[in-house]
Amino acid sequence: MNAVEVNHLRRIFTPTVGVIRRQKKEVVAVNDISFDVRPGELFGLLGPNGAGKTTTTKMLTTLLIPTSGNAYILGMDVVEQAEALRSRIGFIFGGERGLYWRLTAEQNLRYFASLYNVDPSVAKTRIPYVLELVGLKDRANEKIEGYSRGMKQRLHIARTLLHNPEILFLDEPTIGLDPVGARELRAIVRTLQAEKKTILLTTHYMLEADELCQRIAVINHGRIIALDTPEGLKKNVSDLSVIELDVAGILPDTLDKIKAQPGIETVSVEDHDQKQTMVIHSPRGSEAVPDLMNCLMGLKIGKVIVREPTLEDAYVRLVEGEV
Repeated sequence: MNAVEVNHLRRIFTPTVGVIRRQKKEVVAVNDISFDVRPGELFGLLGPNGAGKTTTTKMLTTLLIPTSGNAYILGMDVVEQAEALRSRIGFIFGGERGLYWRLTAEQNLRYFASLYNVDPSVAKTRIPYVLELVGLKDRANEKIEGYSRGMKQRLHIARTLLHNPEILFLDEPTIGLDPVGARELRAIVRTLQAEKKTILLTTHYMLEADELCQRIAVINHGRIIALDTPEGLKKNVSDLSVIELDVAGILPDTLDKIKAQPGIETVSVEDHDQKQTMVIHSPRGSEAVPDLMNCLMGLKIGKVIVREPTLEDAYVRLVEGEV
């Protein structure tokens, strides 16, 4: 039996829009998606903002009722058996809400343990265990108003693990964290993975998905447009090379010249503090560099790198192909 089974799931919202002439507008947030998650698997759900990731997670965690279709978690219907299911799953949504800042970490966990109906004798040993797991045992008696954002997010994970759920839903858990905090949180996820927890992770960070996930579904405009292993998704761009050039003073007509060169598939510009990096996808690889340099004549050029495509490059090709 799969840990998660999703069949033709849809969710439609009908918000009211307008100021004077108010009318209802139908918004299809999730549009006929189907996938499964195997026991002990770390499954990734990737997609741009508004793609339907969080809506999907909320339906699977019984927080939203699907418009149509069905989903089963541990063989239980997320609508018909929602109450019984909640004690067997845990979920985290990115951000700092959901904790009591004037209480210590231990006091927060004692309170949530009572809400989860964790037996007090079990909670007595479980709380120190989860605090140690997330690296907060030495800070257990400090009020969390003094915690960093990363520490608060780790406490969210500790809270979610109090009742020892069989499946974890992590919705963008590293959002807003600095690189050190994000790395610490990924280490915790790897520990949970080693314990054979089933995890469904949504994220914007391709490096994170590539590093952690065994399989990944890419969702866009409410539909799943690809589902494969990270290596399988990267095969979609095996025909491409990625050329990165640090360039100062890029003008719109410069980009037009680049795009007009033979074999150039996509061109984008990334801003990094004092410099700009032009990222170019082309099957020509290093052969395209001389033509590109001619187009950039007169501009200050820094390093030039030709590299193999990454999961991010595969993701960009998939999503931009849907626009």
